[in-house]
Amino acid sequence: MDPVTILLILFMAALILFATEWLPIDVTALLLLTALLLLGLLTPKEAFAGFGSDTALTLASLFVLTRVLLRAGVIEWIGQSLARRARNATGLLRAMLGTVAGVSAFTSNTATTAVFLPVVAGVSRRAGIPVSRALMPLAFSSILGGTVTVIGTSTNLVVSGALPAAGERPLGFFELAWVGLPTALIGLLYLFFIAPRLLPAREVQLEETLRAYLADLTVAPGSSLIGQSLRESGLGRDHGLTVVAVRRGEETTYAPGPDFVIREGDTLGVEGPTARILAGKTMLGVVSRSEQKMLQEGAGAARPGSVRLVEAVILPGSSLLGRTLREGRFRERYGLSVLALHRREKTTERLGRLRLRVGDVLLIQGSAEKIAGLGEHFAVLGDLTEKHPDLRKAPLALLLFLGAVGLGAFGVLPLGVAVVSAVALSLALRLITPEEAYTSVEWPVIVLVACMLAFGTAFEDTGAARVLTGAISGVLEPLGPLGLLAALFFVTVALTQPMSNQAAALVMLPLAIGTAKTLGYDPRPFVIGITIAASNSFITPLEPSCMLVYGPGHYTFMDFVRVGTGLTLVTFLVALLIIPVVWPF
Repeated sequence: MDPVTILLILFMAALILFATEWLPIDVTALLLLTALLLLGLLTPKEAFAGFGSDTALTLASLFVLTRVLLRAGVIEWIGQSLARRARNATGLLRAMLGTVAGVSAFTSNTATTAVFLPVVAGVSRRAGIPVSRALMPLAFSSILGGTVTVIGTSTNLVVSGALPAAGERPLGFFELAWVGLPTALIGLLYLFFIAPRLLPAREVQLEETLRAYLADLTVAPGSSLIGQSLRESGLGRDHGLTVVAVRRGEETTYAPGPDFVIREGDTLGVEGPTARILAGKTMLGVVSRSEQKMLQEGAGAARPGSVRLVEAVILPGSSLLGRTLREGRFRERYGLSVLALHRREKTTERLGRLRLRVGDVLLIQGSAEKIAGLGEHFAVLGDLTEKHPDLRKAPLALLLFLGAVGLGAFGVLPLGVAVVSAVALSLALRLITPEEAYTSVEWPVIVLVACMLAFGTAFEDTGAARVLTGAISGVLEPLGPLGLLAALFFVTVALTQPMSNQAAALVMLPLAIGTAKTLGYDPRPFVIGITIAASNSFITPLEPSCMLVYGPGHYTFMDFVRVGTGLTLVTFLVALLIIPVVWPF
């Protein structure tokens, strides 16, 4: 059997496996690479070159830098700042979606959706808009923003990295913006005015999926809350925290009214999700008394990077049962600080007065060694350390990220060099630990990219690309260049529904370039069309950003088909109008 036939059979097999996901996409890619090696279609040097490519290193570095921004709370700070400054709630929701698109142009759209999800849900309730009419537009906004720059999505970077092997220059940093920016703006108008009419009005409580904790937070000197009433403070409206009690001196006020004025030294008993409590600690000038006392006593001393934040449930047999944390001398016994407590039943009691029960979940902070010594009467449910933003590091994290993007965008340094340098500085300055950095990289994407770059080499070297593109050219030639662009766009969109965006783009790229060259067209407009089509996956909820809102919004599969089809058509029409003008055939 000749090499071309073998490669085409492998190509079809990989396509089926990518579409069905019978195996994970990275496993399929590795099997494909193995077959190419064992059948002698690639040398080891050619097969493994993709793993050391600048595309793989740039992608890995951008994953780490996105985690640095999240770790420092930069993206969350942007969302909270918008929420505090806005006056009109409906206008705020639209501004929030626009901000999401803007942030997503430079960071992972999945991470952006995750961080803005609780903020947008709160804003929509404040505006009287059902959450189900806000969360899908949130996910779609993040996807739209990803088409503005080459680092907006991993798909854009993958396409850019694969172009040199096909004899084409990589994508410029803002090259996609010619079509990506108009697409995002018109897409946002669709989400503002048309999508709400197509979406169901299902009012759901996001907090149903989040564990609500009770915490005691003391108002520190200089806090922005001092002198404000509970209504003016926006604790519930903007920060997602419910004040259940306030202790002032020896007096405790339960369920204080909206006109209750906060003073320095007040201890607020607040209830809310973990992320809201942690964000409140860093943004509002409040402190956990338990944590403060532990640090004053030196019980929490630990080397930098070793302080952990975990959830632990109290098991039967604990000597703490029936006692408050103070009566049980928790801090003295374990050398750890309890920041908050979750109990299934609602309560208006402050954390310091609650008597512990079996099943109570404690949010505990302290050194890894102390947490390991909690004993047999506690079960650690999960480590939340990476979810605890440290806003003190936000300016430096933002400076490093913007510096890397700026140096790469304006050609002062190659993008790969700029982002790798930023990662090295982030590690040296302890903005992120090496363990967090390695876990932040989406290794399946790296493996997929490296393997498919090698497959592209084999596709060209064996002549399979010429055979397949020759056959496609014969069918599509009567359509003309605009018809060819439209056909490639729709095929790419169809492929992105069952398979990953990156895989769809890498499958279509050599076919589009080969077909264009065979018919005598410039490949560039078709490359741009495939990139835009692969990055905009709206019709099914299989895109990671869409999966994040699928459950909280109580959506059905057909909700995405109904709203996403219209947005896909908008994207298609804008691309078809702009691409031939900016990149002539």
